[in-house]
Amino acid sequence: MAKQAKNTGRNWYVLHTYSGYEDAVEKALRQRIEALNMQDYIFDVKVPKETQVVIKRGDPVQEKKRIFPGYVLVEMIVTDDSWYVVRNTPNVTGFVGSGNIPVPVTPEEFGVIQKRVGGDEVTFKIDFIKGDHVTINSGPFSNYEGIIDKIDPEKGKVKVLVSIFDRETPIELDFTQVKKK
Repeated sequence: MAKQAKNTGRNWYVLHTYSGYEDAVEKALRQRIEALNMQDYIFDVKVPKETQVVIKRGDPVQEKKRIFPGYVLVEMIVTDDSWYVVRNTPNVTGFVGSGNIPVPVTPEEFGVIQKRVGGDEVTFKIDFIKGDHVTINSGPFSNYEGIIDKIDPEKGKVKVLVSIFDRETPIELDFTQVKKK
């Protein structure tokens, strides 16, 4: 059993879980907190996710994607009892830290995570690399073929070199307007 940490205040900690079980751990831990009356020691559980635009069946779709697969954040005061409840939740493999004593997330680290999770910015999952051969599937250059020259993941744009009148012409397109050949 863990010794009580020196800083017994309320902090965020990182749990390591089996990848793919993050949501199940969050649900199970919330149920255990309620059933074992640990609300005074375990305050919140989060699976950090961000919104990404991905292409499914040729259409852009917004999805929530885990930022840190295999990890869950828990806000708690570490005591022997709270440590035991969290550590023995199904699919939890342990706390991130040294030995049995969990190390809290620094306020700066948590701020970065919160900004990424709480932001309304949508990220784009672009499965292209420079040099990929693509076909333009919409817009005035529909059905033209080209080669990806630049990728801007923040804006969701790609620059495609298309041969027009035997000259390479760069065209900036939304990543949803192209597909791999």
